[in-house]
Amino acid sequence: VPRVPVPVEAGDGATYTALLTHGEQVDVLERLDFVLRNISELRKEVEELRNSLQHLAAEIIGEVRSHLEETQKVTRRRRFPFPRERSDSTGSSSIYFTASSATANTDDGESEGGYTTANAESDYDRESERESEEGEDEVSCETVRTARRDSLDLVNEDETHLILDSSLEEGLGQLLQQADSLHNGDEQEKREGFQLLLNNKLAYADQKDFLWRLARAHSDMCEITEDADEKRSYASDGKEEIEIALQKWDQSAECHQWYAILCGQLSEHESIQKRIQTGYVFKEHIDRAIELKPEDPKSYYLLGRWCYQVSHLGWLEKKTASALFEAPPTATVQDALQNFLRVEELSPGFSKAGRVYIAKCYRDLGNNSAAVLWMNLASELPVNTKEDAESERELEEMRSVWEE
Repeated sequence: VPRVPVPVEAGDGATYTALLTHGEQVDVLERLDFVLRNISELRKEVEELRNSLQHLAAEIIGEVRSHLEETQKVTRRRRFPFPRERSDSTGSSSIYFTASSATANTDDGESEGGYTTANAESDYDRESERESEEGEDEVSCETVRTARRDSLDLVNEDETHLILDSSLEEGLGQLLQQADSLHNGDEQEKREGFQLLLNNKLAYADQKDFLWRLARAHSDMCEITEDADEKRSYASDGKEEIEIALQKWDQSAECHQWYAILCGQLSEHESIQKRIQTGYVFKEHIDRAIELKPEDPKSYYLLGRWCYQVSHLGWLEKKTASALFEAPPTATVQDALQNFLRVEELSPGFSKAGRVYIAKCYRDLGNNSAAVLWMNLASELPVNTKEDAESERELEEMRSVWEE
């Protein structure tokens, strides 16, 4: 499209410049918007990388300080006035003890007369104190390496693995506790929990309890973000993470549960055919989760939602399901109600949304008194999640319809 020249006054003279057409202006604005979004995302990634590096630097400094303090203790005790034979046994699991033994003095510790002198120990103490004062402020890297090497030499391979495994398990336990706490917090805490798990993925990627929590964090991010592409990306990545876990731990109720949830979140961005197909997968894994862990209220809540949605399928969805599958999904409002009541039986007040669903089921079944009762019970619970907030709006709509 040819550009239209227009005069633009500049001082006493007039020059001509090209004026973009409307389509070109829109194209330029879209490109600028794309660049700005990328810059914003890059800034976030740089900030996350900076935080990770700071955390890593703090851990390295802590480890070096710990090793230096341990080596200083070893240096103070490296001479012993009595002969100490190095044991052939490798049964001790104390790294500090074996490091001290490895650097013990090999002198016979006897006087010229062939016996241990009475003041040998006091002489050693004075000498040791002088050496300690001189060397306390400066410990060479070679000393650190020697102490660590001697320590590990005296611990057998099996016990070394036990020490490392115990340390990893303790660190994993603390990490999972923190992740659970952040998952139950607000949106900012959920983001922090997601980043925390990503930062530790390399260390614990082979742990079941870590992997399903990482998938759960992806689900949290999918719920938090408003951008459709980001929602799809988080759901897809989380599904991949939990698929890996299911290959190893098919007996984990949590793995089946979060696989079903992420499949459902991903299907929201798919065609009707894909959503119906995902519905079968969703129910299969929720049924499996209930089989493995029958006292978990969340699984019954998810099954209740599935039943309620299937019972309210539209004409087009029903026709599509009948055309694609020999046995289209079937469920009734009564099925949904039984599952939601089971949730309340296992965990009263489990969620505001659950009680709103019970009220909706009773309303659909024509039991208005029970519906009003559960609407009032739902009003007593706080809004903790985005789903609760949506349920609160539904509750207000039901009340307004009832009043009319």
